[in-house]
Amino acid sequence: MELTRRNLIASSTAIAAGLAVNSSAMSEISEFGKKKKGEKFRLKYAPHFGMFANHAGNDPIDQLKFAADEGFHAWEENGMKGYSPADQDKIAKAMHDLGISMGIFVVNPDTAWGNNLTTGKEDTRTKFLDECKSSVEVAKRMNATWMTVVPGTVEPRMEPGYQTANVIDTLRKASEIFEPHGLVMVLEALNYRDHPNLFLTKIAQGYSICRAVNSPSCKLLFDMYHQQIQEGNIIPNINQGYSEIGYFQIGDNPGRNEPTSGEVNYKKIFEHIHKKGFKGILGMEHGNSKKGKEGERAVIDAYRWSDNF
Repeated sequence: MELTRRNLIASSTAIAAGLAVNSSAMSEISEFGKKKKGEKFRLKYAPHFGMFANHAGNDPIDQLKFAADEGFHAWEENGMKGYSPADQDKIAKAMHDLGISMGIFVVNPDTAWGNNLTTGKEDTRTKFLDECKSSVEVAKRMNATWMTVVPGTVEPRMEPGYQTANVIDTLRKASEIFEPHGLVMVLEALNYRDHPNLFLTKIAQGYSICRAVNSPSCKLLFDMYHQQIQEGNIIPNINQGYSEIGYFQIGDNPGRNEPTSGEVNYKKIFEHIHKKGFKGILGMEHGNSKKGKEGERAVIDAYRWSDNF
């Protein structure tokens, strides 16, 4: 289009109008959040420790109580394996008493970012399977069902097909560990920008691996922040991959903060997930776009607004 003074004026007017609408929308979201305060959310959105520390303080039990009072009935903590058994027991009891379901923790924090499952090497496979075995006890203690697995990085000196076969072989062995306990590892596809050189990046890729493993203990973690960056097409990918999706995670883009802070239409996505009958957990694996209590309240208000469908 030819760049003219008229075009520039029209563009500036449209931008100004858009900013005014956005400001009005943020005000409406905040007011809506106040009206809905304390009401239980329709979907199981799962905050994590630290997300509401300005309101609740640093004690993890107080943070759980605050979240429950605000209507959240799920929780996740990537690093739960790093907590002592005594702390895990304490947190699990509080969650049970508050009616909060436990979401994911990471199975293999030590091997997730190295050349492990792709290479087929016996020592790295053994280490990963040992991490799976140790995760069973943590999951039992926490009343958890889902655990994140990152298959590792690309092996540049090996054909992709062989790498895929190595990953499938190892995940079949891991499934044998989890199946007797009713536990589910969820494979996370991550984006190329934040995590370059990782093996698993797309939903269709993860879908085909889960189908090949063919176990109820091997499913997909659909992280919508990563997938918006990697390939977009979120709702169609949910539809096509749904039979293998065990868990969702949330984060708007750009910024990886709460819904309404970026470009993703989470209200529409949440409605779609709800209509599909999803009963699992959606982890709030993101930051707060604003600091302090104001930022924490903005997160809650954003979920109130996005959950109203």
